[in-house]
Amino acid sequence: MQADRRRINAPAGGTAPPTFTFADHPDLLRRPTRTRKPDEHRKIFLRTGIVPSASGSAYYEVPPAKPAPSTGSLVPTSSSLKITCTVHGPRPLPRNAAFSPNLLLSTHVKFAPFATRQRRGYVRDASERDLGVHLETALRGVIIGDRWPKSGCEVVITVLEGEEDGWFGEGREKGGGWGMMSVLAECITVASAALVDAGIDCVDLVSGGTAALVKGEGGEGEAVVLDPAPAEHEVTAACVVAYLQSRDEITEMWMKGDAGDSTEGLMDQAVRAAVMSRTVLVEAVKEGLKVGGDVQPVNGAPKGGEGKGKDVDMTG
Repeated sequence: MQADRRRINAPAGGTAPPTFTFADHPDLLRRPTRTRKPDEHRKIFLRTGIVPSASGSAYYEVPPAKPAPSTGSLVPTSSSLKITCTVHGPRPLPRNAAFSPNLLLSTHVKFAPFATRQRRGYVRDASERDLGVHLETALRGVIIGDRWPKSGCEVVITVLEGEEDGWFGEGREKGGGWGMMSVLAECITVASAALVDAGIDCVDLVSGGTAALVKGEGGEGEAVVLDPAPAEHEVTAACVVAYLQSRDEITEMWMKGDAGDSTEGLMDQAVRAAVMSRTVLVEAVKEGLKVGGDVQPVNGAPKGGEGKGKDVDMTG
C-alpha cells in the first residue's frame, strides 16, 4: 500500500475514546432502539454554495440520534452523516486528449481519516473506489453530456463523518458494509445538488434512498424499514437506489444480502426513501437560486420586471 512519507501517520487502530460504564449498572450502556416509524426518514440538512472557489458545491448532514435520558451517557447512540461535495468543471480537455463528443465525468469519494471509529488511510481503499464507481453510474444517466463536447467534469466528495456498520458497544468491529450503503445514498443526493449549483444541464434531480430488511425484536420475524441506522438494527439485506422522480427511472441500484421474497418490496421502499430525500433536495436548490439572485424567473421575464415574459415549455 502506498504511504505518504512526509506525514506522521497516526496508529491504524480505532481513534474513538473508550466508553466506560459502572460494574453494578451494566444496563447503562445498551444497544439503541429505533424511535422512528418504519416508514419515517431521518431529518436532513442540505445547503449549496459552501465552497466559493468551486464551480458548484453542497453540504449534507444527518444529525445523530439523541441518547435516551435514562442512560446518563453523553455519547450518541448512533453516528451521524456529514458529507461535502465539490464540482470542478466543465473544463476543456488537454490538447493531447482524444476527442470526446460527450462530457467526461469522473467521481472521487474519500473518507476523512477521522470519519469512522476505525481510522482511514490517506490513500483511497477498495471500498472508497467502489463507492466512486457506483456514484459515477448514478450521475452518468442524469447529466446531458452531449452539450459539453471535449470537456471534463470532476465530482469530489469528502465524507467528514460516516455511518458505522454496527453498534460500538458490541466491543468489536462488525462487518457487512451496511453503513456504506447509507453513505452512497447521501452521496448521490449531495452530488445532485452540487451539479445544479455548478449549472450543469441535467434531465432531472436525482436522489438516493435506502431501505433495509431487519430482524424484529428478539430475532423473531423480519420487517422493512426506511433509512436504517445499522446501530439500531440487525440488518439482513439492504437496497440503495438513485431515482429520478419526474421520469420514474432508476439510474443505479445496489442490493446486498439475502432478501428472498421481499426483494421487490425492498426496492419499492428504497424508491420511497429517495422520494422523501428529493423534497429536501428541491427546497435546497430553490434556496440556493434565491441566494444567487442572478437567475431569471421561469416565465422568462427580466429581473427588473421590464419587458414581456414568454412561456417556456419544459420537456423531458
